[in-house]
Amino acid sequence: MSDTLDQIVIAGAGMAGLHAAEALRERGFEGRLTLVGEEPHGPYSRPPLSKEVLTGIGMDPTSGGPGWLVGHRALRLREDEVIEGLDLDLRLGTRAVGLDPASRELRVDGPEGADSLRYDGLVVATGARARRPDTDLAGVHVLRTLDDAEAVRSAFDSTGRLVVVGAGFVGAEVAASARAVGMEVTLVEAATTPLTRVVDPVIGEVLTEMHRENGVDVRLGVGVTGYEGSSRVERVRLSDGSTIEASLVVVGIGVHLNTEWLRGSGVELLPDGAVLCDEYSATSVPNVYAVGDLANWPHPRYGGRIRLEHWTNASEQGEAAARNLLAGSGRAPFTPVPYFWSDQYKKKIQLLGQGAPADQVTFVHGSPEDRKFVAFLGRGGMLTGVLGLRSTPRTMRYRGLLEKPTTWDEALAAAGISPAA
Repeated sequence: MSDTLDQIVIAGAGMAGLHAAEALRERGFEGRLTLVGEEPHGPYSRPPLSKEVLTGIGMDPTSGGPGWLVGHRALRLREDEVIEGLDLDLRLGTRAVGLDPASRELRVDGPEGADSLRYDGLVVATGARARRPDTDLAGVHVLRTLDDAEAVRSAFDSTGRLVVVGAGFVGAEVAASARAVGMEVTLVEAATTPLTRVVDPVIGEVLTEMHRENGVDVRLGVGVTGYEGSSRVERVRLSDGSTIEASLVVVGIGVHLNTEWLRGSGVELLPDGAVLCDEYSATSVPNVYAVGDLANWPHPRYGGRIRLEHWTNASEQGEAAARNLLAGSGRAPFTPVPYFWSDQYKKKIQLLGQGAPADQVTFVHGSPEDRKFVAFLGRGGMLTGVLGLRSTPRTMRYRGLLEKPTTWDEALAAAGISPAA
């Protein structure tokens, strides 16, 4: 370990930031470790916000009032005593507002006003925020934070009519959760298939039908042009001229990366706001690393650079960056097998690697008609992804194929399928 690192600051108290903090302590860092989080809540798990939290699974039915979700067991990443054992200078409700690499200071704004935190090493893990729709009407929500989930959960009504705008994984999970509590649900997506950035249209069509089988009105290839109502949303207006009655709207149309505060600091940003990293997750500024949703880095098995908004990547990259920050000349490239999962209608969807773009899709186990399968996805004659629906053991069995370059024919052979079949 470098003996020049006495103070390390982590900007961002989510999954990536927490795992970076844990890895630093596990690797023997004994100096001052500061964890800065913009939300007033300590580190929590985001995936349950669109699933267990909305359906009420795991909640005390007598709970209520502001902040009632904080104790939800599904959100808990670590017990309080584990967090305390990390010996953190924990700054919650505190926002990173600037960086001065020359003086090695992170400027923050918190409950006690502006402050500057001196660092020898800095991990940037400020993540992303939901892209908000252009309306001030009550009843139109996004779902990204615990406070967002509290607002949406409070508005869930078994007799209500929900419109979900955007058929990404969060939108799809919200739709499934709303159906689980009996709401009428319309899912609107501007693209012709859902999850266009994540999975091939062949897979997207299967997931579309799964929603329809569970009573969701799925509208594809149509955008939203406006929200109507007096003071609260009553209708959603679509680009085809139609309208949908709504008592609640949840919008999932992407994110803005929380990197504006880095502008002018010397940390190189890409046009979308992502932080440009090398293969070690290091930025263009010495001793500053970036992890999680906002990090863009080269991956040798995916034909260029990637950026992932995955729970698993946040944890793995946080740990890897912490190790590299301490390692000096012994750094190791970060080359994970991306992994993502989603739970919808009591069915688990799992994706290893990249699901899109793909020019080859083969169902190697099961069938889409049975809503139980494993599919291989490939590009340029190489295996790039494995997607499973209700097939956890078989899906994970093929992880090793994605840990090294594997040709399409080699992948099929591993599944017991003749390439000529």
